[in-house]
Amino acid sequence: MSDRLRPESESTLAASAAELLTALRESPPLTHCITNTVVTGFTANVLLALGAAPAMVDIVDEAGLFAGVASGVLINLGTPTPEQRAASLEAVAGAAAAGTPWVLDPVAIGSLPVRTALAHELVASRPTAIRGNASEILALAGLTAGGRGVDATDTTDAASDAALALASRHGSVVAVSGPVDLITDGRRVVRIANGDELLTRVTGGGCALGAVMAAFLGTARRAGTDPLTAVSSASLVYTIAAERAAARASGPGSFAVELLDALAAVGPQDIAAAARVEERAL
Repeated sequence: MSDRLRPESESTLAASAAELLTALRESPPLTHCITNTVVTGFTANVLLALGAAPAMVDIVDEAGLFAGVASGVLINLGTPTPEQRAASLEAVAGAAAAGTPWVLDPVAIGSLPVRTALAHELVASRPTAIRGNASEILALAGLTAGGRGVDATDTTDAASDAALALASRHGSVVAVSGPVDLITDGRRVVRIANGDELLTRVTGGGCALGAVMAAFLGTARRAGTDPLTAVSSASLVYTIAAERAAARASGPGSFAVELLDALAAVGPQDIAAAARVEERAL
């Protein structure tokens, strides 16, 4: 297959994403987020707008219990305070015991020692999915020292081999966010060219995507859909909504509001019309 992205009519992902979005809204997944304090409110609002049910439980002695009853779990390392670090480990153990799918977002790892050590400890517990920018994925694979804080200094294609290695090593779906998202389970690769640059101008644009992935994974578990399809569907729905929001926004401030409205309004027909994807077996 050529490197160009498939038109939607050739892609099965758009149909799967539409089905999962409908199922998510019919039975909202309880999505447990241990996330950074900068984006907690925005992440919860993104999940509510989409149709999921957010819960921001990051207290030791509650996080593990809650992970056991949640549909999906997000562990985001943006502000890893001592209590959040302990709660994250507890939640991962609870998720493993209950079979709850969980997402690791290794925010700004590489040169920062506390979060980097925690990311490596958590990834050994085999997350269902790993979401990060190219520099974070390269750092998690042990190939670079990371980017500039939360900003990537590497391209999505530069992280392709690292993503494949992480997927194979840990049995995880790895999603590399960028102008074209790259998502792989080590056997298949999906590229998604939807989205808008304004996502990088709003605090929480990437972090909230990790929560959306956790919500879709929870819905996919009920539906019997595989994790790669779930994570790819989450990225597709989110980035299509971002395009619709950007078309109505006048800048980053209005974009943040428009994104919530677009997530609430996006429907199966919008996915079919707007998806720009490539699906390839390795």
